[in-house]
Amino acid sequence: MKSIYKSTVGKEKILDIYNKLQAQLNTKFDSCYIDTRFGKTHILVGGDESAPPIICFHGGNVVNPITLKWFEPLAKNYRIYAPDAIGHPGKSDETRLNPKNNEYAEWVCDFMDGLGVEKAKFIGHSYGGGIIVGLAAFAPKRIEKAVLVAPSGIAGGKIYDMIRKILVPLTIYKIFPNDKNLLKACVAMFDDVIQEDVLLEIKYVYDYVKIETAFPKYATKEALHEYSSPTLLFAAENDVFFPSKLIVPRSEQIFSNLTKAVILQNSSHMQNNTNINKILTEIEYFFSN
Repeated sequence: MKSIYKSTVGKEKILDIYNKLQAQLNTKFDSCYIDTRFGKTHILVGGDESAPPIICFHGGNVVNPITLKWFEPLAKNYRIYAPDAIGHPGKSDETRLNPKNNEYAEWVCDFMDGLGVEKAKFIGHSYGGGIIVGLAAFAPKRIEKAVLVAPSGIAGGKIYDMIRKILVPLTIYKIFPNDKNLLKACVAMFDDVIQEDVLLEIKYVYDYVKIETAFPKYATKEALHEYSSPTLLFAAENDVFFPSKLIVPRSEQIFSNLTKAVILQNSSHMQNNTNINKILTEIEYFFSN
């Protein structure tokens, strides 16, 4: 198995910042490991053991605790299972799955079986949203309700914008790796001040990880014809990867039970605290009704 890391030192730095970000969570999350056909999967588990389950997916090329921080208040009423996406930075095995076929959906079914969870509510940001969309096509009965936050797997922004706002600044940072250029390589993804530890995590990913560049494939109405679970969508107006003007109309076409589509105004791909509070309020109402 090829490593997703460029060096063992780089991997250690990624895991150190993972542990630091996990320690900043207000909720206690324990670690468990589940074997799947693709390798061992690390899952952070928190909340009341007797509460209904939520499975929460982070985005691609970032560590789990970054986006788990957004959704951890839900642990008051739910049992949260937050897996480290296999093949991405974190504590799961480094097996790179093919996002264009059913491998991620098979992986989800495997660890759900290992946890003894037949059906769950799901939350996914970015790449994690695309994993949920793929699961909806492959095993729709495993999903009770789904929340998609700036998700992949539905539609994508203009390649030109991604090159101009992400790839070019990243290339400049690679050539001249200083703090100023690092910030320029990140700023298009945020609409607020970037937390120091989050910025450091992104630096480590840029420096030490062989970045996954392939996104989950776009779902079709035909592929989702058996999926009828209530679905809540959040789409960011200024998202360079998955802008709301493309995500919302296509979601309305392919999902038969799109309960609500919320457009996050003046928002980028990574959410600020104001939007996170709005998202949590919407999710709590959606899950309880």
